[in-house]
Amino acid sequence: MELAARVRCGATPAAAVAERQLARIAALNPALNALVQVDENDVRRQAVLIDARCAAGEHLPLAGVPVTIKDNLWIEGRISTCGSWLYRNHRADRDSWAVARLRQAGALLVGVSNCSEFACKGVTDNRVYGATANPWDLNRTPGGSSGGAAAAVAAGLGILALATDAGGSARRPAAHCGVVGMKPSVGRVADPWGFPVIGRELNVIGQLGRRVADVALMLEVLTGAHPADRFSVRMPRLARRPIQTLRIGYSPDLGLDYAVDADVAACLEQTVKRLQSAGLQIQPVVPQWPQGLPTASLLAAQHAELAAHFGAAYRADPSGFDPVIAEQIEAGLSLPATQLVALGALRDAVVGHTAALFETVDLLLCPTVPVEAWPRAALGPSMIGGRPANPRAHAVFTPLFNQAGVPALSVPCGLGAQGLPLGLQIVGPRFHDDDVLRLGAFVENILALELAPLCFAQMPDTLEKA
Repeated sequence: MELAARVRCGATPAAAVAERQLARIAALNPALNALVQVDENDVRRQAVLIDARCAAGEHLPLAGVPVTIKDNLWIEGRISTCGSWLYRNHRADRDSWAVARLRQAGALLVGVSNCSEFACKGVTDNRVYGATANPWDLNRTPGGSSGGAAAAVAAGLGILALATDAGGSARRPAAHCGVVGMKPSVGRVADPWGFPVIGRELNVIGQLGRRVADVALMLEVLTGAHPADRFSVRMPRLARRPIQTLRIGYSPDLGLDYAVDADVAACLEQTVKRLQSAGLQIQPVVPQWPQGLPTASLLAAQHAELAAHFGAAYRADPSGFDPVIAEQIEAGLSLPATQLVALGALRDAVVGHTAALFETVDLLLCPTVPVEAWPRAALGPSMIGGRPANPRAHAVFTPLFNQAGVPALSVPCGLGAQGLPLGLQIVGPRFHDDDVLRLGAFVENILALELAPLCFAQMPDTLEKA
């Protein structure tokens, strides 16, 4: 990364980066509410330490790179709320493991990004900090649950963002804000301590950035196993294959007749044609899934976990919970154990069907989101593709890949009819994260998009070119 190289050699001191970044945050964040905590003195202290480490000869891969941290991850000594009124006074006694890795790599932690309560909503608002706006249209949502992270990157409040993704929480906001969002393979990045994780078998530490190469570097820094995280693994070494030799499938609806707005479908089709013209082997595919999947509520497991972790607190004081989360807890409290067992079997079947798909293709392309960002007051759009939409219909293209534990990346692919960003999702077999990222970089290069929300016109970003 160019900025990190300049900081390492002293051409651009981290202290200068900190001042420019703090000025940008002060100018743009009040309208966005993307960052809910910014400690200017701490940012300056970090910068002094980073410059000293570089002067002492340490090689810091992310030297001075501004990074934001999602509010469901811990920063030692800081208030961490997980977007919940329950944790409004919770002060972390240690860094999350991934946060510690970023510090070791020389990242400049500039602020805490907003998220929905327990990271369990598709929009970003909560009782503690309020709602986050989309930098492309302040009346629209950035999506969720990592909407603060995506909005911060899109507005240049941070070059990179640390987030989480248990069903699309990093990828969908990335798509809605015109940035890159990565969900690594389950187990690639350890997460051994912190808040209770909803969707423990599905949740991963996600990365967001303005460029695929930056996200790939961040993931490389974060990659590692920890004995206290039973899901974490040491990544196998896989052969690097030329992108042009890979068999790539494209599915506009994942074989499940998911509704997609016409402008979104047209943008994705045009993207696929451009990639084919650039020499990629892309063929239409119709993924096969377990019987009953389109109507099965895989969210029921999330409801049960919410009830297990927070049911007692909810019974004691329901007023402390977001109504959407309260509804999920109520559902979880009445969920029979037999249904949970059946959901586990369904998840195993999804893993098997996904593995079968990747015997016929090496990578898969599909939409990240079926619709542009919608007004902030709504949980989701009322119509998608000309059909009535329930509040989760906007989120259908991402969760299956959490269930399967495979890597998935959202890269910007253009603008919709309302001038708002859209995302192309690239999915690969488990542990083939690097293939996914390399195809993402190829797409980025071919499309050569320069997406800039309104706030860039108001205050152009200079950090990466200074």
